[in-house]
Amino acid sequence: MLDWLKTRLQQGIRTSGFPRERADFPERFRGRAVRDPGRCRDDCRTCAARAPSALLQTNAGERLVQLDAGACLFSPEEAAACADGAVTYTRDHRMASSTRRGLVSPTGDVDLARALADSTRRLFRRSLRLRSVVAGSCSGCEAELVALGNVVFDLARFGIQFVASPRHADGLVVTGAVNINMRSALERTYEAVPAPKLVIAVGACAVSGGPFAGSPEVARGVGDILPVDLWVPGCPPHPLTTLDGLLRLLGRIETGERQAGSVGDT
Repeated sequence: MLDWLKTRLQQGIRTSGFPRERADFPERFRGRAVRDPGRCRDDCRTCAARAPSALLQTNAGERLVQLDAGACLFSPEEAAACADGAVTYTRDHRMASSTRRGLVSPTGDVDLARALADSTRRLFRRSLRLRSVVAGSCSGCEAELVALGNVVFDLARFGIQFVASPRHADGLVVTGAVNINMRSALERTYEAVPAPKLVIAVGACAVSGGPFAGSPEVARGVGDILPVDLWVPGCPPHPLTTLDGLLRLLGRIETGERQAGSVGDT
């Protein structure tokens, strides 16, 4: 017993100080993608055609290009598709938005999630129960959601927990591209959640269809099927990306603003 207590004291507190303390990430971490229009010399349509995802979007017949964080796979090949090096990754994990449109901009800026209406926020602010629905996923997003419950992130300290039954839930966390075999199950699960309820799309597949976008076997994101309250991009999203979005949605973090001095700001 004494050895156990000694070890515990030596280890100290392992739980992240987020959001009270700023998050720090290693150099290799690929967070929010950004674009410097001043560096673009090539035809952006050519760069978009080379990209392995729909991160780079151009309008037909125009040179205008936008970055879609919801379609980003966070791969080095996506940045390399821009021959002029205008697209790079920051170490900014904050990308969750209240709207799908909020993930799209010419420079990569994201309209960060805003708090729910007062009545709904008061209902869920201190106690939020979520049911996970895996609607055709590679399991990467689910692994990161499981990590939210470990000692480092400790999701439960914010009053947020995953539950086994949709009838005990306040909302759904949907991962995966929503293939045709899972669409009916997703809709029935949503119907089983008592109102008022939330829907949170986690990961590129759930947000936009991910690498499977355009296939007749999958939807173009959860938004084609259900009303979505929070869009969390990533492939997969870092646990702090999801946690940041949830806390902003609940009004637990100053919404719509970036904390000064946070690592990864550019």
